[in-house]
Amino acid sequence: MNPVDDDNDWREDCAPRRVLDLFSTKWTSMILHTLHARHHGAARAGVLLRSLPGISKKMLTQTLRDMEGSGLVSRHVQEIMPPAVEYRLTALGQRFVAPVEMLYAWGRDNADALDAMGSRPTTRRRGA
Repeated sequence: MNPVDDDNDWREDCAPRRVLDLFSTKWTSMILHTLHARHHGAARAGVLLRSLPGISKKMLTQTLRDMEGSGLVSRHVQEIMPPAVEYRLTALGQRFVAPVEMLYAWGRDNADALDAMGSRPTTRRRGA
């Protein structure tokens, strides 16, 4: 592997930065993993909400919209009464699952080292 020394390789719209932008919230990878591992690539929002302890309905909706905008999931309105919306992994989302699963496997394999790191603050506010 050649070292990267060209500043253009790290411009704001470069591929590595765009990949990291997909991880701008912790929920993106968790929704991808949950859709893939627990729901065979498709689920309604309520099912995802119950499958992801700690996520709020607002955060789920926002993250699903962002993921749809990024092309990771597609939104399908089912023609039933009342209408139901299902989210499905797209071809891009299915390809993105593999690296996410590798990271999750690394985390499981290195849980002791992660535990030794201690807890990290979840907020930057002081005195809260």
